[in-house]
Amino acid sequence: MTDRANPKPRVLVVDDAVTVRAYTRQVLEADGFRVDEAVNGIDGLEHALASTPDLLIVDINMQKMDGYTMLRRLRQEQTLRDVPAIMISTESKASDREKALLAGANWYFVKPVRPADLTAAARLLTGCEGRS
Repeated sequence: MTDRANPKPRVLVVDDAVTVRAYTRQVLEADGFRVDEAVNGIDGLEHALASTPDLLIVDINMQKMDGYTMLRRLRQEQTLRDVPAIMISTESKASDREKALLAGANWYFVKPVRPADLTAAARLLTGCEGRS
């Protein structure tokens, strides 16, 4: 979570594609966020449990543990229950969005996400004003 030493909100990006993680990091860091990365749902769960982020950005289709399962497990943890989450996926059906929201997502985007849309959602969910 944000702290006095570094008030920038911390975002945990969980995606198995290195290019997607790099793109998301670049967009969010340019807007003033701190970004950590995880390569799958298990890694993301471990990162979040070790240090509570201000926002989660989670892919759905990943090896070892998918995004739906990861979010459902996170929502069972007292310290992570209220951390906002954005799910981003190539899945574009209304049922995919509904399944993401039922798993615990607060927002759903279909890839590719425009930088302005991603930063606007991240600012809204973290209460951050963004870069001045």
